[in-house]
Amino acid sequence: MVVGGGILGLATARQLLATHPDASVTVLEKEARWGAHQTGHNSGVIHAGVSYPPGSLKARLCRDGNASMVAFCRQYGLPVEVCGKLIVATSDAELPRLRALYQRARDNGLAVELLTSRQATDFEPYVRCVAALRVPSTAIVDFAAVADTLARLLLDAGATLRTRAEVRAIQVTSREVRVETTAGDVTGDVLVNCAGLHSDRIARLAGLRPPAAIVPFRGEYYQLRPERRSLVRGLIYPVPDPALPFLGVHLTRGIDGSVHAGPNAVLALAREGYRWGRISARDVAEVLSYPGAWRLIRRHARYGIGELRRSVSRRRFAAAVARLVPELTAADLCPAPAGVRAQAVAPDGTLVDDFLFVEARRQVHVVNAPSPAATSAFEIAKEIVARVDA
Repeated sequence: MVVGGGILGLATARQLLATHPDASVTVLEKEARWGAHQTGHNSGVIHAGVSYPPGSLKARLCRDGNASMVAFCRQYGLPVEVCGKLIVATSDAELPRLRALYQRARDNGLAVELLTSRQATDFEPYVRCVAALRVPSTAIVDFAAVADTLARLLLDAGATLRTRAEVRAIQVTSREVRVETTAGDVTGDVLVNCAGLHSDRIARLAGLRPPAAIVPFRGEYYQLRPERRSLVRGLIYPVPDPALPFLGVHLTRGIDGSVHAGPNAVLALAREGYRWGRISARDVAEVLSYPGAWRLIRRHARYGIGELRRSVSRRRFAAAVARLVPELTAADLCPAPAGVRAQAVAPDGTLVDDFLFVEARRQVHVVNAPSPAATSAFEIAKEIVARVDA
């Protein structure tokens, strides 16, 4: 049984059937459609794996996942474009970090290229930078369409797919796992938890104490007005600052031709809080009662205040965008749908930096799988099934 009908849960079900063709596989999804949360609320970027620590799961599974995701899309006729991206240094002070990023990308087995400012404008004519790192293997796709295709393939392969099946209780015995849902009870041999925003709760329902808790962060986006989309050809990212918890505002062209700016990152008032007006008393209470959340907030208070200011000011948001493409102004930005990142935070207030699995008898729980989980979905699925079979 797989809990969670996002791209990772569906990819895991597919891998289970590929590895155990005689098995009965059931996917339980609480929403009425597939990929309703993180899968359907992201920038659609198939990442290359540039910035992750060499040897980490993220580095390895993202690099391999980039290739397997592009191959899957081409095999099943899904629109995908390997457009590459630029990571740009906008000041001399950022050059050491850019060079370090170049070396990390090489250590991760990626083919990348350092560019001068003039060379960078050959790819992005309107970008402003002192140097750039080009990552040719970065691609774009519609991950929700990938999820829908996976669901169709699973049905054709004989899997049982249940929507509107929210998990209410889990009982694990030496012989079986029984899951009580709003669509009836399901019994099986193994439980795999790919519940994303609710993964820690599912683990606790199964009687485990995960080493981290999900703290939701809303990523807010704008999109460029259609007549200004020509200012961005592909993907333009800033050089990440390792001292800060998130990447910062960047520009991404979608597979549909739209161009998004963002995201900033603010603490969400609900795990599914895609709007400021969506507030969950339970979710807020859990964050406020979790020591790790308070330690994270104190550690990055100045950064968090900056993100909040940008959240309420289009002018501030536009200023962050203009660091990359100076011709863009607040008048060029229109509000776009937000996403929520399911970020696991340790009790000491540190962000869990890698994919995190918690295992027990008859159970595998994925309790941290933020970006690049969609990119890495097929490779994470292999990792999960290997743990199921261990």
